[in-house]
Amino acid sequence: MHILKISGDKLDNEEFLRQFADYIAAQAEPVVIVHGGGRGIADLQARLGLPTLKVDGLRVTDAGSLVAAEMVLSGVANKRLVAALLAAGVDAVGLSGVDGGLLRCRQKLHPTADLGYVGEITAVRTDLITNLLAQGITAVISPISLGPNHHPYNVNADEVACAVALALQADLLDFVSNVPGVMENGRIFPHLTLAQCNSLRERDVIIGGMIPKVQAALDAVAQGVAQARIVDMGGLLSDGGTWFSGG
Repeated sequence: MHILKISGDKLDNEEFLRQFADYIAAQAEPVVIVHGGGRGIADLQARLGLPTLKVDGLRVTDAGSLVAAEMVLSGVANKRLVAALLAAGVDAVGLSGVDGGLLRCRQKLHPTADLGYVGEITAVRTDLITNLLAQGITAVISPISLGPNHHPYNVNADEVACAVALALQADLLDFVSNVPGVMENGRIFPHLTLAQCNSLRERDVIIGGMIPKVQAALDAVAQGVAQARIVDMGGLLSDGGTWFSGG
């Protein structure tokens, strides 16, 4: 089983969508796709006059911000990706975590702040996904999930991808974005362990936006996913990127 998490930033790129859809169409094994929303959520919040607040990198989601996140994630982003897959001949269905109770979550707690409608996954309804796969249908999943009192919650797409990969006992979890992998002096590290990642962070090689990407990949393999990788479209087509193991 192959799980792919797609950065929401890439969903505005028509060439990426075409290449990605063609890649999925060529796969012989079952594939499940999880996607984010990228800049689309912040852009819509700005147009609606809603502030963008973050605590330790976590987006605070009040009622108004949740509506914006649902509109982008379960609406525009999800359907744009599904449409690209259909155009490539892939039978695809878009779902949010709310649909069929696919993703259940609880509120994510923070020691110093109330994050609002931000969740963390507690359960994945795997039968819904496997039934689609058995019919040759690719599931395209928005990370909006079903939380306490059957209320929608926004969950980090990397965390959703990890939870889905674990629940389905995936062989590979790919984090696909505009980053070709972990790099130093223009060279991509083809394989990294936890110890090596810690060393690279101490040397300020893994910095900024690469930190959460690497952490998500390490968390996935630590929890039982066979392999995880950070890769861009070029690496996906050429079996490149940076692969991670728990050793």
